[in-house]
This record gives sequence, C-alpha cells and structure tokens, in this order.
Amino acid sequence: MNRPPPSVLHTPGFAHYSLAWSPFHSNRLALASSANYGLVGNGRLHVVALGPGPGGQPGLGVEKFYETQDGLYDVAWSEIHENQLVSASGDGSIKLWDVMIKDLPIRAWQEHTREVFSVDWSNISKDQFISSSWDGTVKLWTPDRPRSITTLQAHPSCVYQALFSPHQPDVLATCSTDGTLKIFDLRSPAYAPSGPGTNKFTTPLTAAALTVPASGGEVLTLDWNKYRPFLIATGGVDKAIKVWDCRMVKLGPEAAQAPAVGGVCETHLAGHEYAVRKVQWSPHRADVLASASYDMTCRVWSTTPAPGGSHLMYIHDQHTEFVVGCGWSLYEEGVLASCSWDCRLNVFRV
Repeated sequence: MNRPPPSVLHTPGFAHYSLAWSPFHSNRLALASSANYGLVGNGRLHVVALGPGPGGQPGLGVEKFYETQDGLYDVAWSEIHENQLVSASGDGSIKLWDVMIKDLPIRAWQEHTREVFSVDWSNISKDQFISSSWDGTVKLWTPDRPRSITTLQAHPSCVYQALFSPHQPDVLATCSTDGTLKIFDLRSPAYAPSGPGTNKFTTPLTAAALTVPASGGEVLTLDWNKYRPFLIATGGVDKAIKVWDCRMVKLGPEAAQAPAVGGVCETHLAGHEYAVRKVQWSPHRADVLASASYDMTCRVWSTTPAPGGSHLMYIHDQHTEFVVGCGWSLYEEGVLASCSWDCRLNVFRV
C-alpha cells in the first residue's frame, strides 16, 4: 500500500526535542528545539501551522518563533488560553509565552536547580501545570503565581517526565533514571520512610502512592491511557514499551500511610533497536499507541492485535537521526507528528 509522503518542516541548526498539538486549533503545533543537539547553546520555540500545500498534501510553515538563551526540552499548550504555552529549558527555567506577543515570554520562573525536562498542563484542573527536572523534583504551578504551589521530591535522580492523570485531578505519574514509574497523590503529601544508609533530613523523598519497578535501566517516558484509568505505558533504555495496570494504587489518606510497590505488566512491546524516547497513547483509540526511538523510527502499536497478528501496526522511517518526540493530532484520528534531531518535523497519516 503506497502511502503519501509525510509533510515536512525543516528547521536548520535546531534539533528538535518535543512537539505538542494545540488543544484549541486543529492545525497548530508547537516545537521545542535546541542548537547543537541541546548540549550547549540557545534554543528556539517554533509555533507551526498546518495548511494546504502542493499537490493536495498538507503543508507545514513556521507561524512564529521565539529565541531562548538555553536549549528547550519540552513544551505544553495552556488548557485555558488558546494562545499561551509553557516551555521547559536546560537552564532550569520555565517560561510562559503568548503567541500574540512578540519576542519575549509573558512570565518566567526559575526554581529548578537543573535542566527542566518536561512540562504538562492539566486537562482537569485547567489552571495548573507541572514540571519535572534533572534535580529530582516535580513542581506544581499556576500561571498567575510568582512561585510554585508544591514541590515533590519525586526521585533521587533525574525525573524525565511527569504527567497528570487524564481522569483524576491531583494524581500524577513520573519516571526516572532510577528505573521506576511512580504515581503521586497531591492531596496526601508525606515523606517516604528512609531506607538504611539514607538520611531523610538531607535527602527526603516524597512518598509515592505506588512505585512500579518498571525497568533495570532508565525509564525515559510514560503516558496515561486516555480511556482506561490507571493504565500507563512506559519506555526507556531497555528498548521495550511496557503497559502497566496500576489499578491497585490506593489514593488519598491511605496513600500516605501505606505507600505500595507493584504494578502488573499487561503488555510488552518489543521491536525498537535502541532506547524508546517517547510514548503516547492515541486520543481516539484505547488500544493504540505511538513510540519514538533513538533507532530513527516512529512506530505505532496495537495492544489488541488480531489472533496471530502483530502488535506492530506501522513503522515511520523517514528520519535520519534520533526520533525524540511524537504526538497524535487531537482532532484528526490517525494523524501523527514526529520530530527528530535531524531538525525535521514530519506529519503523516497512519
């Protein structure tokens, strides 16, 4: 079956780290990028428009871009203001932008002491967003306050991603260098009992409602299923995508009293040849997810294949460098975007 080639946007000199589709406009994306692969130098936030292009294929164009002093690692659109978005930066800063305003952010926060690697806006408590950092913390913010509302000491090392549950306010999941997936309940903050050889005064860890030992290596990415509460996909250095049933989690006051360890691996998806950098469940189907990998591919998987059929549905292999981000269009079923260190954003139909 011949598929049309992807629509491509090239941003020379700026390697991509993350993309996000607007929740308000079906034809708008944001792209977080960094010069020199994010190792040193400045960053650029692109606002991208999807419009009619040559030969009936959709065309991609940069609506506007913002320069930043350090590389950008993630971006998330506001759930309350159609023109606003928040970015995560290598210098530990978080910036809020308004696409109607040129050049400068409308707000900036500097609390994290290391790189901010993820930002996520709540689709339930729409005035809140979270950030996660290499400093081991997750912070809760609201756009109108000058300081964070809450800080979780989530992991002893780098927190690659933190995401709100799409089903319950105050519940979020994190993944880390330490090989774990954790679920936290913001309503019951407490400190975890310290193990032997650790000092809870110098390294206090926030108690997780559930800790899932997800991998022997680093867990780089996670996503909540949009239809089945407490079903979470993870990916990381071990090259596998794992789907975790976390329904045994106890929330509220119970969570603080008896932090649990568990999680049932429901599905194990193998096929990527290098680390999995991003996973995202389809917003339209409960059994479909996409993944991006350092093996230069973006793949689409089904967790409910036909008898004798493969979990793997599709391989997009048009990139020439690490594929680090992928995201489903929220409006058009089957439209997927991928972004890569080859400085190319691809939009294609699965």
